[in-house]
Amino acid sequence: MSKQHILAIPLPAQGHVIPLMELSQCLANHGFKVTFVNTEHNHKRVMNALADESHISRDHIHLVSIPDGLEPSEDRNELGQLLEAMQRVMPGKLEELIEKINQGEGQKITCVIADQTAGWILEVAEKMKIRRVAFYPAAAAALALQLSIPKLIHEGIINNDGTAPEGRMFQLAPNMPIMKTEHLLWSCIGDLTTQKIMFQAMVKGNKTALALDWLLCNSAYDLEPAACTLAPEILPIGPLLASNRLGNSAGYFWPQDLTCLNWLDQQPPCSVIYVAFGSFTVFDQTQFQELALALELSQRPFLWVVRPDTTEKTCNLYPEGYQDRVASRGFMVGWAPQQKVLAHPSIACFLSHCGWNSTIEGISNGVPFLCWPCFVDQFLNESYICDVWNVGLKFNKNESGIITQGEIMNKLDQLLGDVGFKARASKLKELAMTSVKEGGQSNKTFKNFIEWMKS
Repeated sequence: MSKQHILAIPLPAQGHVIPLMELSQCLANHGFKVTFVNTEHNHKRVMNALADESHISRDHIHLVSIPDGLEPSEDRNELGQLLEAMQRVMPGKLEELIEKINQGEGQKITCVIADQTAGWILEVAEKMKIRRVAFYPAAAAALALQLSIPKLIHEGIINNDGTAPEGRMFQLAPNMPIMKTEHLLWSCIGDLTTQKIMFQAMVKGNKTALALDWLLCNSAYDLEPAACTLAPEILPIGPLLASNRLGNSAGYFWPQDLTCLNWLDQQPPCSVIYVAFGSFTVFDQTQFQELALALELSQRPFLWVVRPDTTEKTCNLYPEGYQDRVASRGFMVGWAPQQKVLAHPSIACFLSHCGWNSTIEGISNGVPFLCWPCFVDQFLNESYICDVWNVGLKFNKNESGIITQGEIMNKLDQLLGDVGFKARASKLKELAMTSVKEGGQSNKTFKNFIEWMKS
């Protein structure tokens, strides 16, 4: 039998590309051929960041791109605009790509694995009579919330268009966090138009994905038993981490600065505050400077990921003379090899935006959290970290919406002064890592998936 050929397509965001790339690497290790499709914009970024090409198994994974429907100069952080352009342009371009591959010399596409929220991609595969698999790169709880949209409408918690009165509280199931309506996945990003576009994409994604045999998720049953019980169609196969297959992660949008690993080697065990806010968070100048001053005043070593676009303005980011003052114990990089950083023995805690990749990477290394969520699923992840697992603390904002240096220092002292956080984080690590080992639930589900793929 000829080798199976999988087409893998994430949504064009860093938190979606990395876990699907990780799943693709696992499939390549099982002998499958994978064509990985990024948007042209992100393909360029990934190729630029992939200076060390050994990260990707070239024999089994082929990186290609299709247009996202926006002009090169248009802002891809305008999510509503991007989603509309993608839904308009990408289905046709994807069909062309599949036809081109199938008419070539190599193996035809036998299966499409696509982001669960990208229902239009799965519809193209259905139209072309190709097997389809939906993949959800975030928490089972976030997906369970998405799948509960009809129930939320029926119970009057949200309207038919996803809008909801602010300040309303609800709980999807016992042992799941109590949620606020303003923290619904589609309610806390962009303007109302963007929110409605995102909501409709999720509704469409639900319809398409629920008709499939496989709805895979980058989580572990033991981390989220209540969510997995609420929505048994969700099949966790995570945590999907490069360290689990003893490889390197790939799919980053920025080149990783590996010099920070040498710097970490010089620091005492459990001493370093690691600060990183993912690929999307942008700070205003006041908030950035409050954080900078808190890290300075903490008198602790810190590793801080400051992307080129971390703030709205790009020059004079730091308070005057700051870099000289913190040079002996602060290290700033544009982008870090995060999984390796979090696995480093010198890390004491993770000051994080609580994106799911960061959450699961922190958990899998037994690191306690200071939570600074900004949008989409990050508030739900924060609730798990602080209220369900009890491995982190939340910040409070002042009346101007700023998290002050005093608040940051206070929570830092609280977190690092209580050994219970580290102890609970270590137990959670055990749960997460057991699931992907031989005999663990994620491992069994993944093996069943491989068998189905080969059938």
